[in-house]
Amino acid sequence: MEHRSGSGASELRLRAGEWVEVRSEAEILLSLDENGCLDNLPFMPEMLKYCGKRLRVQKSAHKTCDTIHNYRTRGMSNAVHLEGVRCDGSAHGACQALCLIFWKEAWLKRVTAGGDTPGEAQFTHTSAQASGGASAEGLARYACYNVVKNGATETRYRCQTTDLLKATKPLDWHDPRHYWRDLTSGNVGIFTFIRYVGLAALRVLIRRVTGNSAYPYVPGLAQGEVKESRLNLQPGETVKIKPVNEIYQTLDQRRKTRGLSYDVEMEPFSGQRAKVLTRIERIIDERSGKMLKLNSDCIVLDDVYCGGCQSRNRLFCPRAIYPYWREQWLERT
Repeated sequence: MEHRSGSGASELRLRAGEWVEVRSEAEILLSLDENGCLDNLPFMPEMLKYCGKRLRVQKSAHKTCDTIHNYRTRGMSNAVHLEGVRCDGSAHGACQALCLIFWKEAWLKRVTAGGDTPGEAQFTHTSAQASGGASAEGLARYACYNVVKNGATETRYRCQTTDLLKATKPLDWHDPRHYWRDLTSGNVGIFTFIRYVGLAALRVLIRRVTGNSAYPYVPGLAQGEVKESRLNLQPGETVKIKPVNEIYQTLDQRRKTRGLSYDVEMEPFSGQRAKVLTRIERIIDERSGKMLKLNSDCIVLDDVYCGGCQSRNRLFCPRAIYPYWREQWLERT
């Protein structure tokens, strides 16, 4: 059944595993304002190549995590993530963050088991039609722009990640409604739900009993400066992730090795083997829009991403961010 949101966009209530068809470029551009956004969420140039393609919903994006300010849960209306669809950075200075893209349901059509898209072929979005929509050239101008600072011209970027706070609103971590949506959307199975809600409750109890408000973020054990490991890992190589206790020997009191954080979401992967997907050399700073160039080893592993099950205040976040690994935390196999 199709619902309507307050802005006039379709609300499909898509669930994980459903098939959808991305609407045509003309339809999507009509849905956007003059900045190329719908409900303050940019439609990025990297997304145009998916127009007309049929893809499966990976998860509902009714919630996400704030990686700009405080790593807490935020809510988004009528949006999903599609399987394997990550930003390639081609319109954003070749950024290598590989972010999972947000798709508003207004940009999609549900595909039935028979391959049809019944009852959703006609696109309607009253607020966008009144503004006249956007253009492909406008999307590119919004994505990359110049600013003059101290007499010098600097290139800045806008994307779904830099604009995330505009497109979302805060969620209370103990509000049960978004956890119920995790279940009903198919984002989380019932046994996974019970397991990690129980773990979260246990950790709340431990924090109260011990008075350690940071738990499970335990400080590292490194004494002094940790030297750079020089494995020179390359895409396609297979590595084994070191045990947690060995990794902690490389972490300082802030849980960092040479400035790179080791998150609790990375701990479950210890002991596993994975292939190197890429070496990260440049990413956009989500706060300023500047391009950051990384001079030290920073590795992304294939199919190793944040599960949103270990962290505080962002339980069951579906964003599936790739964590960055130091070569000290890996060994070549």
